[in-house]
Parts: sequence; structure tokens; C-alpha cells
Amino acid sequence: MTVLTRFEPFRELNTLQSRINRVFRESYGPEGQDESLTNSSFAPAVDVYEDEHNVTLKIEVPGIDEKDIDVRIENNVLTVHGERKIEHEEKEENYRRVERQYGRFTRTFTVPNTVNTETVSANYDKGVLKIKLAKKAEAKPKQIKVNVGSDKTFDAKQPLESKQPKSTGQAA
Repeated sequence: MTVLTRFEPFRELNTLQSRINRVFRESYGPEGQDESLTNSSFAPAVDVYEDEHNVTLKIEVPGIDEKDIDVRIENNVLTVHGERKIEHEEKEENYRRVERQYGRFTRTFTVPNTVNTETVSANYDKGVLKIKLAKKAEAKPKQIKVNVGSDKTFDAKQPLESKQPKSTGQAA
């Protein structure tokens, strides 16, 4: 009797992922669990947008004190450092699942040459760090008025003169 087995690649990948996870769990064991909560690094989500006056970054950093955030700009590179610390009381609880990330983060962004690095402002409100980079005056778009037609103005009541030379004599 021949038995056909259906090949399911995603099930195979799931099995492989489970095996890899088990190896890492066994390697680092429960004694390293608390350290993994506090020493992991993460990268907070960032939105970058630009208008005619500013380049603005919005960085999601909920649960981080403003004193634990450092914003620097040097050689046209904006660097944001921070740390989300796990509370001491939270360490002692028996977590079943931890999805929030803790630890230090660093995000770096190359600042375009059109930005004035002397006028940078940062505000922290409701877990969002908003950094505004003002553009240089020469980088801002300028609107130029375009004149249509010639410089002469004509009165609408009088007809335009023809450009043909006037003849002074009569034809014979």
C-alpha cells in the first residue's frame, strides 16, 4: 500500500522556527531572563516628513523619561539616544509574556544640506519626541512672478497700428 504525504512548506518552516527558539531558550536559560529584559536594544518607530519650512521627525518613545533622551546633531548627522528602563518592582513579578522592549536605543539620521543645524528644536509630549529642523533661507522655494506678453500696454478702444510701412504716393 502506497501512502501519499502532502508537502506543506510552511509547516516545515514552523517546525524549524520552534526548534531554533528552543535552542536559544535552553542556551540562555531562566537565570538570564531578567537580564534579557533590561539589556535588549530596540529601535523606536520614526516618521520623517518635510514641508517648505522644516524637516520634522516624530519618534515614538512612550514610557521613557525626557531625562533619558539625548538629541545631538554633529557633522550633518542627527543622533537620538535613549533608554527605556524596566521598573524594579516589575522585575520581581512573574511575567507570562513580555512584548514591550526595554533597554538602550540609538537612531541616526543624515541631515540634508538644506537644513540649518543651528535652529533645531525638540519637544516631548505624550510619548512622542518631535524634532524640527528648520531649512536654510536659500533652500526655501521662491515663487517668481511671470509676466506674459510684452511690456507695452494697449488701450482696448484704439485699434492696433499695422506694422506695414505706409505708402505716401499713389499707384499709377
